[in-house]
Amino acid sequence: MRALLSVSDKRGLADFARALAELGWELVSTGGTAEALRAAGIAVVPIEQVTGFPEMMDGRVKTLHPKVHGGLLARRAHPGDRAALAEHAITPIDLVAVNLYPFRKTVARPGTSAEQAIEQIDIGGPSLLRSAAKNYVDVIAVVDPDDYASLIADLRGAGVSAARRRELAAKVFAHTAAYDTAILEYLARGQEGLPPWLALVLARQQGLRYGENPHQRAALYVTAEPGIRELRQLHGKELSFNNLLDLDAALATVAPWGDGDRVACAIIKHTTPCGIALGPTPADAYRRALATDRTSAFGSVIAFNVAVDRATADAMQDLFVEVVVAPEVREDALARFREKKNLRVVTLPLPAGVAGWDFKRIRGGFLVQDPARPEGVASEAHWKVGTRRAPSELEWRDLRFAWAAVASVKSNAILLARDEAAIGIGAGQMSRVDASWLAVHKARQAGHEPAGAVLASDAFFPFPDGVEEAARAGVRAIIQPGGSVRDPDVIATADQHNLAMVLTGQRQFRH
Repeated sequence: MRALLSVSDKRGLADFARALAELGWELVSTGGTAEALRAAGIAVVPIEQVTGFPEMMDGRVKTLHPKVHGGLLARRAHPGDRAALAEHAITPIDLVAVNLYPFRKTVARPGTSAEQAIEQIDIGGPSLLRSAAKNYVDVIAVVDPDDYASLIADLRGAGVSAARRRELAAKVFAHTAAYDTAILEYLARGQEGLPPWLALVLARQQGLRYGENPHQRAALYVTAEPGIRELRQLHGKELSFNNLLDLDAALATVAPWGDGDRVACAIIKHTTPCGIALGPTPADAYRRALATDRTSAFGSVIAFNVAVDRATADAMQDLFVEVVVAPEVREDALARFREKKNLRVVTLPLPAGVAGWDFKRIRGGFLVQDPARPEGVASEAHWKVGTRRAPSELEWRDLRFAWAAVASVKSNAILLARDEAAIGIGAGQMSRVDASWLAVHKARQAGHEPAGAVLASDAFFPFPDGVEEAARAGVRAIIQPGGSVRDPDVIATADQHNLAMVLTGQRQFRH
C-alpha cells in the first residue's frame, strides 16, 4: 500500500506517518513534508523518485504528473485501468493526506503583497485531493489532521468502510470549495462596487433540536471568518436556534463600547434589547439594564462586553435567564451559574472590526450589503446641532449613549435614556410617533420618569408629531439622523419646546 503525504499543516503528521509505516505502508512525500518526516526518523520516498522529474519552479511543479495522478485515478476493478498501470509502470496510490497552502491566513496579514498572495494559491494540492476524492472507492482522501487518529484505528481494525471513504471525499470537496472561495474573494476585492460573484461555503458546526418552531429542522453552519464558530458553551443544555439569534444580537448590542473601561450590559428578547446600560462594574451595569424593563427581561439573553464576575452572577440569581454570553466568565461566577440547570452560559469574543458581507436571505437569492458599523461614542465627525439650544454636558453624555444603543433596536426605533441607561424603548412600530409613544409608555410602566431624559431615533422624523410626543413627556434633548424634507418643521417644533436636537447625518435602520 502506498500513501502520498504533502501537508502545510503538520499537526499530527509524524505520528500519522509512523503509524502508517508500522502497518506496512510505503510513504511518498514532497518538499518540506519529506524533510519533516526524515527529521522525525521516518523513511520516505521523495516525489521526484516516483515521477522521474525534479521539483521545479520553486516548488510550483512537483506532483502534476501521470505517475501520480494515474496512481490516484486508476479504478482497481477496471481492466483497462489496470492494464494502463502495468503498461506505464505506475504504482497505485491508496491514500492521500494533503492540506493546502495557507492562503486565507496569508492575505489576512497586513502588508501582504499581491505577489505573496498569488504564491499561496495551491495548484498541486487541490489536484491531488480532487483525484483522490473522485476515486474514493479505491483511494482514501484525507484533508483534516483531526481525522488521522480515527483513520489509523480503522486501518488497524476492519479497514476504512465505503461510507467513511465517501464522507472523507465530501470533506475534501468542501475544503477545496472554501479554498477557492477565499481566492475568489481576494481577486474580486478592490473592484468598483460590490463584487460580480460571491460564494458561500458553510460548515455544519452543530445540529439543533429544531428551528424557530418545533416543526422546522435546523443546524448551525459557520463560515471561515471569526464569529460564531468561536462560541464555547460552559454550562447548560443545548443552545436553541432562537438562543443563537439572540446571543448574536446581544453581543452586537454591547460591541460599541468595546472591551475597555466602559462596562455595558444588554438584555435581549427576540433579537431586540429590552434593557441596556453602562455601569462601573458588570453587576451595576446589569442592575441598571434590568431596570429598563423588568417584566420583559424574563426569559432573556444577557450579554456583557467584559468578563463576568461572581458579584454579577449573584445579582442575576432571582431572574430566569435563557443565556448569559460574554467574552469571559470567571470560574467563581461559573460555579454560581451552575446552580441553575436551565441556564446556558457561553463565551464568545466581541465582534472585532468589520469583515465580510451582511446577507439577507430571500426566495431564490440573497440581498448583500456592507455590514453595519455600530457607531461608538466618539463617532461625531458629521454631527451638528440643529436647534437654537445646544445640549448641556450631561445631555451630550446621554445622547452619545442613546445613539450607540438605538442602533440595535428594531426599526422604527425610539430609545429614551438617562445617566447612560435606557429607561424606555419603542421598537418595531409601523410609525415613528407610535414608537415615541411606546417608549414613553414603557418608561412609565417600569417606574421611570421621562422628564429630563434624552431620546434617540434610528431614522429621521417624517413629521413633527414624534417630537411633540417626546416634548409632552418632558424629554429635553433628541438625537436623530435628519434628512427629511420636513427637517425645518421638526427642528422648529423642537425649538418651540426648548429642546436640543442633534443631527447625525447617518441612519441606523435595523429592519
